Amino acid sequence: MVSFAILLFFAVSGLTLNHADWFTSGKEVVRKDSGTVNVKWVNEIDTSKINKLQLVEYFRSKHEVKGALSDFRIDDAECSLTFNGPGYIADTFVDRETGNYELTVTRFGAIAVINDLHKGRDSGKAWSWIIDISAVLMTLVSLSGIILICFIKKKRMSGLIIAAVGALACYIIYKLFVP
Repeated sequence: MVSFAILLFFAVSGLTLNHADWFTSGKEVVRKDSGTVNVKWVNEIDTSKINKLQLVEYFRSKHEVKGALSDFRIDDAECSLTFNGPGYIADTFVDRETGNYELTVTRFGAIAVINDLHKGRDSGKAWSWIIDISAVLMTLVSLSGIILICFIKKKRMSGLIIAAVGALACYIIYKLFVP
C-alpha cells in the first residue's frame, strides 16, 4: 500500500506538471513587508564579519520566513537573502548603511507545492530520500510483475510481447516526436 500511495502521488503530480494550465489559476499570493534590522548586523566593513545566522533567524522569527536559505549575497550597498521551499520563495534586501529591509514572500499554491515535491525542488534531503525510496519501490513492483508473468505459462508470451510493444512504442514516440 505504501508503493500504491507513492505511485498515485507521482502519477497525479506528473499530470499537474505536464498540464499546468489545467490545474493552476496563475494566481500567486504575494506578501510584502519592510522594517529595520540592527545596523550593526550589516554594516561591517569586513563582510566576512556580518552575522549571517543572526539575519536569517531574525527573518524566520519576525516574519515567519520558511524554506531553506538558498542564497546570501553581500555587496557594498546591500545584503540579499533568498529562501526557497516547495511552492514558496522569499526575497529580502537589506540596506547595509541604514539596516532598512524589504521582504517579499511569494506562495504559488498547492499545485506548485505538489509539482516541486515531484521534482524534488527545494524540498530538502528527507524528501530526496522519499523520492529515492519510491523509485526503488516502483522498480521492485515493475520487476516483480515481469517475474510473475514469467511463471504464468498461459500469459507469459503475450505478457512479454505487450511489455516489449509498450517499450518500443515509447521509444518510437521519443525518436519521432521529441525535439
